[in-house]
Amino acid sequence: MKIIFAGTPEFAVPALQALIDGEFEIVLVLTQPDRPAGRGLQLKASPVKQLALQHGLTIFQPESLKPAEVQAHIARMNADVMIVAAYGLIIPTVVLNIFKGCYNIHASLLPRWRGAAPIHRSVLAGDAETGVTIMKVVPALDAGAMISKGVVQITEESTTQTLHDSLSNIGADLMVQAMAALAKNGHLPAEPQDESVVTYAHKLEKSEAAIDWNKSVVEISRQIRAFNPFPVATTQFRGETCRIWFASALNEKASAKAGEITALGASIHAACGQGFLVIKELQMPGGKRLTAQQFIQSQKLKIGEIFS
Repeated sequence: MKIIFAGTPEFAVPALQALIDGEFEIVLVLTQPDRPAGRGLQLKASPVKQLALQHGLTIFQPESLKPAEVQAHIARMNADVMIVAAYGLIIPTVVLNIFKGCYNIHASLLPRWRGAAPIHRSVLAGDAETGVTIMKVVPALDAGAMISKGVVQITEESTTQTLHDSLSNIGADLMVQAMAALAKNGHLPAEPQDESVVTYAHKLEKSEAAIDWNKSVVEISRQIRAFNPFPVATTQFRGETCRIWFASALNEKASAKAGEITALGASIHAACGQGFLVIKELQMPGGKRLTAQQFIQSQKLKIGEIFS
């Protein structure tokens, strides 16, 4: 069984590594073109390309899969299956039709959270759990039949980063299991999605990162965890934009003003519309990420100051 793997960011790396370790025949790796990165804006290879280079795999980096010559190049690989993991480019129907099957690792429990930001949206919404779904790729957005799922609990410590790492590894294991079953049996049973309960995980907007201290501490703590590591929740402090990387919720009655600092110690307590935010890690512009204690000392923080 010949496989084409399509993926770009770190999320896709465990899946490609698992397929390599499983000794599947990967005839081509599709990944997005190198992009400018860092202060020097030098071209940088995607994480998937870096792994593919380490293993001597054939790499193809078109800007789009729509040109006929790109589609012809893919067809010449004579692959049986295409595996997709956060590739980032639209896959036209004509490309899907090249293969006996095309399968995707999607970072949610479909049909909940189809779309671009499923992990972030699950945390923001206060979901108790999330997961990955191995699904057939169809022309409609994340609408294909489901082959298998893996579930992860969302705790009060879970961030988008920690969930991302767990889900990418679970997705890799599930995809290897699916490909082994396909190679053995020649088909994969799949369950259609229930269209009546579909939700969409719309792309994040940077404007969503700003904290509204009039909201409840539960909402604000979810926002901070959802936006770690990107774009990171922000608040105004002493006229500058301060990033809050990690915090937890203290559900006690707040009598202080929204955003007012009420206690200092191992953490910083700030009043919300309901409850207190227990801030543990912050960052001022141009500075490093600091623990609450480091921040208190470096900023000579005082009780009664305001986050706005």
